[in-house]
Amino acid sequence: MRTVRTVRELREALAPHRRAGRSIGLVPTMGALHEGHLSLVRRARADCEVVVVSLFVNPTQFGPSEDFASYPRDEARDRTLAEAERVDVLFAPPPEEVYPEGFDTTVTVGGLTQVLDGHPERRGPGHFAGVTTVVTKLFNMVAPDVAYFGQKDAQQALVVRKLVRDLDIPVRIEVCPIVRDPDGLALSSRNAYLSPAERGRALALSRALRAAEEAVAGGAVDAGAVLAVAREKLDEAGIEPDYLELRSASHLSGVDRVNGPTLLAVAARVGGARLIDNVVLGEGVDEREPSPAGRSDES
Repeated sequence: MRTVRTVRELREALAPHRRAGRSIGLVPTMGALHEGHLSLVRRARADCEVVVVSLFVNPTQFGPSEDFASYPRDEARDRTLAEAERVDVLFAPPPEEVYPEGFDTTVTVGGLTQVLDGHPERRGPGHFAGVTTVVTKLFNMVAPDVAYFGQKDAQQALVVRKLVRDLDIPVRIEVCPIVRDPDGLALSSRNAYLSPAERGRALALSRALRAAEEAVAGGAVDAGAVLAVAREKLDEAGIEPDYLELRSASHLSGVDRVNGPTLLAVAARVGGARLIDNVVLGEGVDEREPSPAGRSDES
């Protein structure tokens, strides 16, 4: 495995593979690798002849009061894990390589970035502008054939798909399943912030999603009823969510019933960690044209 720090080194490392026509897969990460990241790497390794993993804690997607300074970082550990998964190139640039002096260009995606985490009262649309700008740069730097993202960041995955479609970026986006610990907690680098007691409370997020799944499997389709079942599990743990919402799994419009694939997304702060999780409900339900109320984008 080769570790590179600059775009020039990255392109030099990939040039022989590109000339040989080898397929290149990219797994973009902010480091602090866990089994969720490694599942993406394994998928890339199975699909592609060359695997690139990026490690970059992107400052532009963090708000002023968020955890950029304290976000977990351990490059030596990440290198060991990546090498064990037979990664070919580890791209770990410093901030000034990604955002050189005078950089002032922003790539934005509309619509999908105005709800859930993009709502102005939450992380805000500036969060996704930071994501889509750095992802665009990574796609230009690496020029991968395929890029791999996790379903845990469901909104981000939809935004990146739209970015690629709207800007005609020649990369296939693969979204891979959420990886959970045996107790149900979705893997996240931010889980490191949780004390044992907080981790126990955080399990309410996955319990809420599971309760909603069971309700839908039992025939519940009304959004209010499904959300009430999920909310009860959060209440039992004393968790007040940033949001707990049902939205179309394909375009994030609001829904008033589970009517085809429907995303149930939750975000909540537990101790010092802001956690997100989601599940897609109603995948076996025939989708019908939603009512006008079900097309609302209001949060």
